[in-house]
Amino acid sequence: MDDLYREVIIEHYKNPGYRGRLDPHDIFFEDNNPLCGDHIEVTLQVGADGAVSDARFDGHGCAISQASADLLIESIIGKPIEEVKQLNKQDVLDLLGIELGPVRLKCALLSLKVLKAGVYGLGEAGDDLVE
Repeated sequence: MDDLYREVIIEHYKNPGYRGRLDPHDIFFEDNNPLCGDHIEVTLQVGADGAVSDARFDGHGCAISQASADLLIESIIGKPIEEVKQLNKQDVLDLLGIELGPVRLKCALLSLKVLKAGVYGLGEAGDDLVE
């Protein structure tokens, strides 16, 4: 089963469906993982109903960071911002579907950290946002 999930990760890394930037956008945030150099930025458009009407990510890094960003962005389109705020580490791990060690966990959770900092309107993303 892990092989299937690894194939999904590679496919999202090589052919991300949600890479890019939205202009105009309602929410923007970016951050990086200084340990490995991964960088993610997220732009969101929010409809009058308070739901994410469109979303994109951009950045660079390892397959895990980029694939998790693509999977996460795909999963939030159409969801209310209040629901997006409730996403957690386990949600991202479920999207990836494989076990990760501590170093790779930081890579996988960077997009969640950036997304949550953006939806909460924070000036700086904190690791406590992804618990």
